[in-house]
Amino acid sequence: MTSKKFKIILWFLGILAAVFLVIFLYQLTQSESINSIMTLLMLLLGLILGGAIAFLASKKLTLQPPVITESSHTIAESMRKVFKIVSAEGQFQEIYNYEETTKLLNFIPSKKKALVIVQAKILVGYDFEKLKWEVDEGTRKVRLVDFPAPEILSTETDYKYYNMEEQFFNLFSKEDLAKIQQNSKHQVIEAAKKSHLPQVAAEQMRTLMTELLSSKNFLLENPGSITEKKNQLALKDGSGVGPA
Repeated sequence: MTSKKFKIILWFLGILAAVFLVIFLYQLTQSESINSIMTLLMLLLGLILGGAIAFLASKKLTLQPPVITESSHTIAESMRKVFKIVSAEGQFQEIYNYEETTKLLNFIPSKKKALVIVQAKILVGYDFEKLKWEVDEGTRKVRLVDFPAPEILSTETDYKYYNMEEQFFNLFSKEDLAKIQQNSKHQVIEAAKKSHLPQVAAEQMRTLMTELLSSKNFLLENPGSITEKKNQLALKDGSGVGPA
C-alpha cells in the first residue's frame, strides 16, 4: 500500500469519525445522564488520540529520505621505487584488557574498562636496498657481505571492542581509544617477535636466494649469513626491535 492511498484512508476514517461524533452529540442533547457525559469524554479522548496517531503516521510516511553529502580529496605525498620481498605472513589474535580507575574529588572511585580483540596480519620480509654482496664472474660465485635482518613490512589490524564499561564522569575519549589501539598493536608486534615468524622468513629467503642464483648458474658462497639474523626482527622504518 502506497503512502498516498494510506493518507486517503486516514482522511476517510477521520471524516467518518467526525460524522459519528455529530450524530452522538445530537443524541446526547436528548439525554443529560452522567453516563452519557462520561461516554462523550471518552469518545473525545479516543478521537484526539486517534487523530494524533494518524497525524504522526502520516508524517512518518511523508518523511523525506536524508540527504547525504560525501567528499574526498586524495593527495599523493611521495612515491619512490623500492625492492622489498615478503617471505612470511603471520595471523595473530590478541586479547587486550584495558582498565582505568580514577577518583572524583580524590574520594569517589570511578572506573572505565574495555576488552579489545585485536586481529592482525603481519607481513615479514626483506628490504634489498640494504643488501650488500660481491660477485665473482670468473668462479660464478656470489658472496653476501651484509644481509639485513627480516623486517615487518606491513601490519594490518582490526579492533573489536567488547564489554566496554564507563561512568558518567569517566568516559572514553578519542585519546583513550587511540592509546588502546596503539598499546594493543604493540602487544601484537611483541608477540610476532617471540614467534617463529622471523625464522620462517629467513629460511624462505635462504631458499629463494639459493634457487634464484642456481638458475643463473651462480653459487651462493655463504647462505648461512641470511639466517644469522633470523632471531632479530626490524620494523619497516629500519629500527631494530632486538632479538626475539
